Amino acid sequence: MIDLFLIGLTVLGLMLFETISSIDNAVINADVLSTMSKRARRWFLVWGLLFAVVLVRGLLPWLIVWLANPGLSPLQALTATFSSDPLVIESIEQSKPVLLIGGGIFLVFLFFHWLFIEPKNYGLRGERTIQSFSIWFFAVVSVLLSVIVWFAIQINPFMAFGAVVGSTAFFITHGFKENAEAQEKKLLDKSSNLSDMSKILYLEVIDTTFSIDGVIGAFAFTLSIPLIILGNGLGAFVVREFTVHNIERVKKYKYLKNGAMYSIFFLGTVMLLESFGVEVPQWLSPLITFAVIGYFFWKSKKEIVKDVKDITLQKKPGTQTPGKEE
Repeated sequence: MIDLFLIGLTVLGLMLFETISSIDNAVINADVLSTMSKRARRWFLVWGLLFAVVLVRGLLPWLIVWLANPGLSPLQALTATFSSDPLVIESIEQSKPVLLIGGGIFLVFLFFHWLFIEPKNYGLRGERTIQSFSIWFFAVVSVLLSVIVWFAIQINPFMAFGAVVGSTAFFITHGFKENAEAQEKKLLDKSSNLSDMSKILYLEVIDTTFSIDGVIGAFAFTLSIPLIILGNGLGAFVVREFTVHNIERVKKYKYLKNGAMYSIFFLGTVMLLESFGVEVPQWLSPLITFAVIGYFFWKSKKEIVKDVKDITLQKKPGTQTPGKEE
């Protein structure tokens, strides 16, 4: 019963994390789809979902585990966490710190880049001040990487290498994301001669780029590939539903991105702690995700209610906008 509860909690946590961390992707998809024909939109939403779940959110985590455990067969890598084979278990345990430290570095760097550099709705006190020192981002992550590599290399040189790989992966994917944002402008340009099929292919590339955060973050929940595929797949389906039906409503919840990024920071921290042998309960990552995203959802909802009240007051005869004098 407890195992079933943890499995269910893990899947729900993965689904929520994948959904919230893909909001930006959903917005891009919705904007570009609005410039395409109905047939092309339907094709993207059906076949694009299959590509997103099977090839990206299924193949990528399996590939990561397999590369971290080259001694395992592809099938053994897929079912490793459910295996009773002592050789498989030993291989996973040996590679786990390397995989987790790389993923942890990636996620923590991702958070600090958002905190220091990216434009945002300021959801917590101090965020505006930190962003005014954006130039310190590179100093902070460089020092952090140096400290982590120093401690890791004394335990296992491969852990230190894993940390460097995580850092490298962050800067590579960051470059792809910047390119994706530039491509989005081309896709939305009505004067462009891009066909619907070209736009679909661009969207699939953009979706793959944005899905990497969710895939790597999933390892903070579990190393089980079937559970990652299930949880992230459900999240991808929810994102597609938002894209079609509720994207304008989702945009109103302006602090959801904050929730996603703080979740990424906590999940990255969990991965780093586990890589150094700290025992973290399996239920903690889903619980942190629910709590952090729940808080920023509540904060967004509160802001929406406040805005509605302000608009209502402004429409009433004889009332004036707060803070303005007649």
